[in-house]
Amino acid sequence: MLDTESRSTLAVLEGHRGPVTAAEFCPWQTHIIISVSEDRSFKVWDHHAGSPLYSSAVLTASPLLSLLVDEKSKQLVAGCADGQLWVFSLVERHHYRCVTRVDLKKKRETFSRRVESRLCSLPVLFLEENRRPRAHGLEKGEDMEGSLPVLSLAPCDLSLLLSSECGCLPSESAPCLWVGSSAGLLVLNLANFELEGVLRYKDFRSLSIQVAGSCAMMSKAGEQKAICLLTSLFGGQIAVLEIRLAALVRSRQGLGAGRSLSVLPRGCVLSTSPLHFRIAEEHRTPPAPQRRSAVRSTVQDQPLVFHSKVRSSGYATAPHVTMFSPKTNTRNNGDSPSRRRSSHGCKEYPLESSPPTRLHKQRVLAHGPAAALCVQFSGDGRWLACGLANHLSLVFRADLTGTPAVFSGHDGAVSTVCWSHDGRWLLSTSLDGTPRVWSLRRAELVLCVGRDLFPKPIQSAQFYYLDAFILCSSGPELQLLKCHIDTSKDEIRRYKQKSRCRPVFRLPTAGPTEITSLSAVNDFYSYLVLTAGRDKTVEVFDLNAGRSAAVIAEAHSRPVHQICQNKGSSFTTQRYQVYNLFATTATGDGIKLWDLRTLRCERRFEGHPNHGYPCGIAFSPCGRYVASGAEDRHAYVYELGSSTFSHRLAGHTDTVAGVAFSPSAPQRERDRTCEQGRGRERGERESQAASALSTELDAGLRPATLGSRPEPRSRVGCSTDRVPQAPLFLMLSVLSHI
Repeated sequence: MLDTESRSTLAVLEGHRGPVTAAEFCPWQTHIIISVSEDRSFKVWDHHAGSPLYSSAVLTASPLLSLLVDEKSKQLVAGCADGQLWVFSLVERHHYRCVTRVDLKKKRETFSRRVESRLCSLPVLFLEENRRPRAHGLEKGEDMEGSLPVLSLAPCDLSLLLSSECGCLPSESAPCLWVGSSAGLLVLNLANFELEGVLRYKDFRSLSIQVAGSCAMMSKAGEQKAICLLTSLFGGQIAVLEIRLAALVRSRQGLGAGRSLSVLPRGCVLSTSPLHFRIAEEHRTPPAPQRRSAVRSTVQDQPLVFHSKVRSSGYATAPHVTMFSPKTNTRNNGDSPSRRRSSHGCKEYPLESSPPTRLHKQRVLAHGPAAALCVQFSGDGRWLACGLANHLSLVFRADLTGTPAVFSGHDGAVSTVCWSHDGRWLLSTSLDGTPRVWSLRRAELVLCVGRDLFPKPIQSAQFYYLDAFILCSSGPELQLLKCHIDTSKDEIRRYKQKSRCRPVFRLPTAGPTEITSLSAVNDFYSYLVLTAGRDKTVEVFDLNAGRSAAVIAEAHSRPVHQICQNKGSSFTTQRYQVYNLFATTATGDGIKLWDLRTLRCERRFEGHPNHGYPCGIAFSPCGRYVASGAEDRHAYVYELGSSTFSHRLAGHTDTVAGVAFSPSAPQRERDRTCEQGRGRERGERESQAASALSTELDAGLRPATLGSRPEPRSRVGCSTDRVPQAPLFLMLSVLSHI
């Protein structure tokens, strides 16, 4: 480190095992210096003390060539000779964790495919000199470079061009950077890690440099121009380029086809809409009775007995006891309805609440080889439904007390559970392909949709349009069902189902592959339905118009297994723009946050291991956090303004399959899969480990928390003396705030 005024050496920092290729000061901590080297590692130095603060492991097989420290996102970006970008978090509590690794070659290939599919137009660059047509630069069959060595990194200000229309996203001024390589220039968005523009040197006839040996970028904040200085790798040429940023990132304007879309309806229901079916049915006048023939009109039906009261043999007494119906799903809690209403107050959910950080309760769900696959809170936050792999669905109280209600009848593992808007009905789907509707009050089946109504088994289903319809996915089709639920019983044919259901509308997807997930808002009237297919696409349907509204091709590198919308809660009030956010997740490809109006990926969340099992995601009611399960027995919580996780929640002993936030209180539920055990001893060890871990997380906090006091821990349901003889068990945990 040199002093520019006295031209003297202030400090010499030694520790790298290879030539140091780049070094930078930390903008918000001037005594910190970060350096990268050909030894394939980076080091963080305190030049006041002259000693290293942190030394990374070997990152890759190729040397590190460039370095950039972004003050806005507080991230460190290191460029590698094999075309890889390594992004690390410099937040103090993150301990220099790796946020993501970007393969520039794959990113450019994806960008080229989007150009070819006309999702975005070709980038246009205006130079003072003539250029060749760019149409030949990205044609199919063109040989791509083997690697893109990252020669330099520089900040790029695209805040005026990429400002989010939502106006409330923390990433509306997402930082971007210039990536200078030997073959061209790229603009990378550090929020979603996608390319915003691509410039190739050999696409320009007047440019004498086709392969660059070094490059330097300069651009001022707020200006729409950038200057690039190039030197040739095979000669002594030097070239200066002037780049117009608005023309370079014009490719993103092709994705604006969805700007007219919004979750909130902007007009009335059309008369030709399938959603008009409900309105027409409500105002339908009863048909006039048909006129009887003259012969039959003279004969009137008369009762056999003409007395007003007839003494009968017991028919006027109290109803007889119901036979052949053992009550296996009783739930006697001792609370009257008035007491239950008064105990459940309608408190406002705090929008500025902190994410859950500590374990509060644990509950054993099932004994035996059964895994919890899905979990969902009711809209009022009083009930919690879980779907198990042993074909059962359980409904608990939100505080995990009392005996759960058991719903049995499926012939396969329960894959999804969904509550109705009024909280009276529970909809479940299973691998047997039959959606079933259950009554929460009676704890019994009220509707079973048969397989004969659909060409292929039902994969997912949910209530829609304030419980007026049921949305189902059957193969590559979206089905809209109109249901009438009747819980009355006929004493003669009491096992005959009076509820009925019929399909009223169906929509095929753009591709021939089946739908893997669907999502729609049921808390208020909305016309849009989101679906994901096995062909890696996300499609938006407008049921008011009865057609497909938009298609996002290659939303992920693998098929999307869940779509999650920011639906908020009846206990919160968010900005209306925030309801247009939705998230998608795929195994091995992280989580992507999308804006429905622009159909752009606004942010990408990585850091949770998810390579083989489809782990679920969920939005918090305040709309500030996204939670995800993971395969390392943890649940991860992300803030919408950061690409790395803010908290990692421990306590499980296997893969966390699903997550759910409480809509009425700042706590969160997690369910996990279970694995084959080896006897009661293993179950006791796992239970003890879970209790000890929760004790560590809760040390010094509330005394009534699980593991804080030995006496009430057995009442919570997670002590070793209550572990059953079965070698397998499954737990569900509640995480509450500090």
